[in-house]
Amino acid sequence: MGIVRTVRKSTARSSRSWTSPLVLATFAAAGALAASAVINRQATQKAERDNPPTGRFLDIEGVRLHYVERGTGEPLVLLHGNGSMIQDFETSGLVELAARTYRVIVFDRPGYGYSERPRSTVWTADAQADLIHAALQRIGVKQATVLGHSWGASVAVALGLRHPEMVGSLVLASGYYYPTLRADVVTASGPAVPILGDLMRYTVSPLLGRMMWPLLLRKLFGPSPTPTKFDGFPVGMALRPSQIRAGAAESALLLPDAFAARAKYVRLKMPVAIIAGEEDRIVDIDRQSQRLHDEIAQSTFDRVPGVGHMVHQSATERVMAAIDLASEKQTRTASTDKVVPFAAKG
Repeated sequence: MGIVRTVRKSTARSSRSWTSPLVLATFAAAGALAASAVINRQATQKAERDNPPTGRFLDIEGVRLHYVERGTGEPLVLLHGNGSMIQDFETSGLVELAARTYRVIVFDRPGYGYSERPRSTVWTADAQADLIHAALQRIGVKQATVLGHSWGASVAVALGLRHPEMVGSLVLASGYYYPTLRADVVTASGPAVPILGDLMRYTVSPLLGRMMWPLLLRKLFGPSPTPTKFDGFPVGMALRPSQIRAGAAESALLLPDAFAARAKYVRLKMPVAIIAGEEDRIVDIDRQSQRLHDEIAQSTFDRVPGVGHMVHQSATERVMAAIDLASEKQTRTASTDKVVPFAAKG
């Protein structure tokens, strides 16, 4: 009987351990994470079914790069910002507007849209610039006007510094060029952390992203309202785990890249058109765009009143004017360079 009572007590203790609040909470959390992973996978598949690739693909040193091309004329390359993709420029109307005059080439940067982002490479602005340069060479572009928005502006600058023969002129919109204290960078970098970040981006990050999307739009566009044309932007594509990781990695690289590049801007010799919204809530344009303009002698700076970070969406025609200005200066510079000195004429 004593043995039986001992067994019963042991069984009771074991039963209570399995039903303790901590164990139940652990199982509940694991179940919730598993369910969210399934939901996010289904959402990713639906987003990709609804938004198939619309452009072409290049294989550049083992990296599959997606791009679209519109129009004819002098090449114009568009590089989107962090967390974005080709559709940002397409919904803005800038691609359609520019294609009337230019051969417009828009890339999904590595990790965004349908472009790959191998984890074997640290995708700094320099690394991306080298990739874009190789891609442009592959499709027969010898020289282009290059526009970069936000993080894409850092890639555009790197392209101008590392491959100046390729860049006839630069258009830099809402860029970040000099390191400053940015608390938001730390929180945004979380999904790029190995293991824990992977768990986040496949489970809670996409769900949080959907909840916070309206707030993010107000910060990106404010004080301007979000234009109805932006409704065509595929939110589901932007909230895929793979794209969340790319955005988090670029947030982590923001300060180091700016620190590494800050002393090199004076080496840019091509025409540079800088444009930014006066009310940008993401970037302090006085400490960034204005400072860059002061440092680059051959630059122009258009401060657009009443507009926020998404200047290409809220002031598309002003951005188009900046492109035309940079292209015209590029043409004049090229013509001047080709003038034969009188003494050399035969």
